[in-house]
Amino acid sequence: MSKLVMVRHGQSEWNAKNLFNGWVDTKLSPVGVEQARSAGQLLAESGIEFDQAYTSVLTRAIQTLHLVLEEDGQLWIPEEKSWRLNERNYGALQGLNKADAAEKWGDDQVHQWRRSYDVLPPLLESYDETTTVDGETYASFDRRYAGVPENELPLGENLKVTLERVLPYWNDTISKDLKAGKNVIIAAHGNSLRALAKHIEKISDEDIMGLEIANGQPIVYDLDDDLNVVSKDILAK
Repeated sequence: MSKLVMVRHGQSEWNAKNLFNGWVDTKLSPVGVEQARSAGQLLAESGIEFDQAYTSVLTRAIQTLHLVLEEDGQLWIPEEKSWRLNERNYGALQGLNKADAAEKWGDDQVHQWRRSYDVLPPLLESYDETTTVDGETYASFDRRYAGVPENELPLGENLKVTLERVLPYWNDTISKDLKAGKNVIIAAHGNSLRALAKHIEKISDEDIMGLEIANGQPIVYDLDDDLNVVSKDILAK
């Protein structure tokens, strides 16, 4: 039996400003740093010994993984980053205030964009599009994606498309570690982890709308040899 731990990154700078974040690369806020450290302390208390760590190529998730493992005394374990674990790409919504978006398009529409399984947000017009917030300009895509074929880079995603992006990495890499009996930790994002949870827990398209994953609260799965969930525990203070 192996253990899989999933941790959503701590609060980001744009989470704190109530902005759609997506693939825009922001850092953890001071609150987010404390949430990540708290998650590491909870895992240290659990006594789980990890063999492998995975994260996205976005700073807030990488920071979270390092803070968690530092607090847990396991910063030395092997680590791998993949764009496939990135947050859902929110397309043209990225950088917008969520309250302003709700005022413009209505609460129901914005809720559909945020939580539904197969409703796409408004899409970016091009890969070169930029987002400006508080006078700062953020590129939609940068050199961290230089090795990714352009036709695989999303201009906007729903959870269904996010799952289709994440699954090849799960099947080809992460699941192999778990089937080999390794304990794995993934520090990623609300929607990439919702996608994985949908797959692992076999959650229906309808029920996934109700699944929330809190910042900095580790989810611990015990998995059998076929990666079926034997038990699930959410660690919180």
